[in-house]
Amino acid sequence: MNGTLNKVMLIGYLGDDVKMHYFEGGNCIGRFSLATNEVYINKTTNEKITSTEWHNLVVRNKAAEICEKYLSKGDKIYVEGRIKSRQWQSEDGATKHTVEIQVTEFTFLSTKKGNEDHKSIPNPEVEKNPNFDSQNNGLPINDLPF
Repeated sequence: MNGTLNKVMLIGYLGDDVKMHYFEGGNCIGRFSLATNEVYINKTTNEKITSTEWHNLVVRNKAAEICEKYLSKGDKIYVEGRIKSRQWQSEDGATKHTVEIQVTEFTFLSTKKGNEDHKSIPNPEVEKNPNFDSQNNGLPINDLPF
């Protein structure tokens, strides 16, 4: 280990649909923004304060295609990755800077597209377990406190 670490873990909501960019040779990247919120109480006013931080995420190749297919604005996702800053020249000659999260791992926590796809697939009959009482909210019939 070289003594440094660049790792980010985020859980948040997509601010927009995934925007895809395709390159020669079949490679592609997907870009989208992710909102994370911090909620706290102002001690002097007892007011509930919500602070939103926006993150620019980048996914590559197959991962980008999966994100484009299943994610849409408002979906909740867990991502892991690393922070990467970059700069470029805009068309008017100005130097632009950005900080992005290069996503290496992700897990969909809630997706609207996924829910729509699953609605069209009938659920198989779930076998009833005789040890659980449906009128007791799924708790075991013999639920002892010890």
